[in-house]
Amino acid sequence: MTCLICQQPTNDKKQFTDLLVLKKPEQLTCSACLQTFETISDKHCPTCFKNHETKRCKDCQQWKMKGNSVKHQSIFTYNQAMKDYFSLFKFQGDYLLAKPFALAIQRALLPYRDYVIVPIPLSHQKLKTRRFNQVEALLDAAKIPYTSLLEKEDTQAQSSKSKQERLQTQQVFTVKTVTEFPEKVLIVDDIYTTGQTIYLAQKVLKEHGVKEIISFSLAR
Repeated sequence: MTCLICQQPTNDKKQFTDLLVLKKPEQLTCSACLQTFETISDKHCPTCFKNHETKRCKDCQQWKMKGNSVKHQSIFTYNQAMKDYFSLFKFQGDYLLAKPFALAIQRALLPYRDYVIVPIPLSHQKLKTRRFNQVEALLDAAKIPYTSLLEKEDTQAQSSKSKQERLQTQQVFTVKTVTEFPEKVLIVDDIYTTGQTIYLAQKVLKEHGVKEIISFSLAR
């Protein structure tokens, strides 16, 4: 088979590397590509999973000063390999690239079965351009049920903003019309950078009565 990432034939005898703890019969990604992704070490920020932090990181300290309690978990660092992966996945629209991390995500979210999974949405314009929501694609590949409670306004892409500009982003989310909101929600995004996107999503959900909100992303 051909590796989904490098497009080279996969000849690995092992079904995936231990990095993702995958044991599927088909090889979707070669070991060489998978080894370029860096898992977050045991030494990380206890509240946002920023790698190589022994205590609460500066970002989380600033969020705490603003009255926001960060409770976030990630699997991988946002290194160059992950940047290249998301470039293929999101910006070149390769939907099949949701699959390589499916079991890793499934494994990470296993302890949160009593939470309602809520993916971060795309704006209508971006969804029209990209044709799929990459966060929902990751969850679909992992066979994790979710509820789309949020909608997003058309705004400038976060990837084109500086850190300061991201932190100054105003509310971009609204909630869909539902009869009842869950008490416990796990917000899922693809990448956690400053935490502003998660914060805005949390804020609007709390305004509608959600009592406990934590978050998860594939990369940090």
